[in-house]
Amino acid sequence: MRIGILSDTHGLLRPEVTEALAGCEAILHAGDINKQSILDNLNDIAPVYMVRGNNDKEWAEYIPWFLEIKLAGKRIYITHRKADMPKDISGYDLVVYGHSHKYAFRKDGNTIFLNPGSCGPRRYGQEITLAIAEIEDDRILVRKVEIGS
Repeated sequence: MRIGILSDTHGLLRPEVTEALAGCEAILHAGDINKQSILDNLNDIAPVYMVRGNNDKEWAEYIPWFLEIKLAGKRIYITHRKADMPKDISGYDLVVYGHSHKYAFRKDGNTIFLNPGSCGPRRYGQEITLAIAEIEDDRILVRKVEIGS
């Protein structure tokens, strides 16, 4: 299963991002979406599992602050802010968060912690990134995708 993972679009869905998501069977969005139209466009590509970020205001009241899902037999936890994760996250295969706009990948035991970075407007001089995860043969392989300067 191919999964697109992004965060912090802040109202901008770049054509390069939609190209990178082509062929994905699911999309995870870790918040700060900022507009319903972003979700509508992403849903045209694949089903979207999303959480609300600190910049998602009244329009996003229906979006949860955290989400637990299972895809391809893997338990996944999604939140916007890393600080909002539960203390015991050991039962998850993949933990996705955003907020910092900085790509981060760490593996702790059998759990992958992933911040896909930001693929919305450039902020703080940081790179524009997202991630693609492939679940195959009971493994999760994560690839960082950098969007041009």
